[in-house]
Amino acid sequence: MIRHFSTLYAGHVDLGDLGQHATPANERRYPNEHLATVFEKTEAIARAADDLGYYALWLAEHHFQHEGYECLPNILMVSVQLAHVTKRLRLGCGFNITPMWHPLRLAEDFAVADILTGGRVIFGVGRGYHTREVETLGGFLLDSEANRSLFEEQVEIILGAFREERFSHRGKHYVLPPAVPYRGYELQEITLVPRPLHQPVECWQPIVSASPRALDFMAAHGIKGIIGGGAATMAEGPITGYREAFARAGRELALGENLCLGLYFHLADSRERALREMTPWFEEHVKMFAPLGFVPGITEGQIRAAATRGGWAAAGVPSLEDFTRSGAWYCGAPEGFVASLKDLEQRYPGLEYVNVSSSMGTPTAVCLEQLARFAKEVLPHFPGHTG
Repeated sequence: MIRHFSTLYAGHVDLGDLGQHATPANERRYPNEHLATVFEKTEAIARAADDLGYYALWLAEHHFQHEGYECLPNILMVSVQLAHVTKRLRLGCGFNITPMWHPLRLAEDFAVADILTGGRVIFGVGRGYHTREVETLGGFLLDSEANRSLFEEQVEIILGAFREERFSHRGKHYVLPPAVPYRGYELQEITLVPRPLHQPVECWQPIVSASPRALDFMAAHGIKGIIGGGAATMAEGPITGYREAFARAGRELALGENLCLGLYFHLADSRERALREMTPWFEEHVKMFAPLGFVPGITEGQIRAAATRGGWAAAGVPSLEDFTRSGAWYCGAPEGFVASLKDLEQRYPGLEYVNVSSSMGTPTAVCLEQLARFAKEVLPHFPGHTG
């Protein structure tokens, strides 16, 4: 049964001109004053989600995006602020990109946020997908194997630091602590001070490739997974693969258990109107994500077309209507969305978490209107949901 409805806001400012005929992604550049409006928009969405009974607001860590798409560089700091202006809403890290952090600094920062917010921050980790961010901040991304190796070691360090009063680590990338003299003794172990008070720490990770190695790593550490919402298409393969990985680790899960499905949506009185209204925001999604490999099925020629003004139809760039067939995007009347969600409940009996979001580029007023409409016309059909 779906019990927890959340929403994702990755941090886009209001863009002004929108869609395939607007400014190409690589030509966008906003003044600092406009980029800073991301915090006002984040707070407005958080207050609305809290008042409307959503379970959580997921935020995304990103850097250097003068294009205005993802403008929140420190989601733990933002979460502490949002906890002051909301009452119950949980605040999800979707995600902290560990290759851009020293693992113990990330562990410390989360522990502080956990304590200051009374346990309302949800920990989440990812490997990253922007070379401009990860490589600039000292991580690996171009070398996928190095990226995964670093990520896995970092997550093991972080979770160990959360769970163990004293710990040490000897690995490929880190020796913690270093063997140095300290105040009259040889340093052999350290303690994270403070550790999170709310234990065990719940950890989430995006499922993108759904490779056996990645899923086995999640199962070994009890990590929950988010599918969709920009990171991947909606498909049953990752869902069954996740359950199979946990079975290999000796734990049986119901299909969909410990997973969150991310869906983009736009509600209107008719499908035609919803498609028309959402299309410019969907096109911003394609402009931003296609060159990064997150628009499935798109060709190199279509990626080049998406980077220019117009010409999308001639190149056959997928439309919003095409994407609604995948199930990861919904456009239409509220009752149709209720039916789609009820179908997910039937197909995945262990599913408790669903994330419903407006697309990249959606203006603030529309984000708020859609959150309110979903809460009024869809949430009442799921009486077991928790806010």
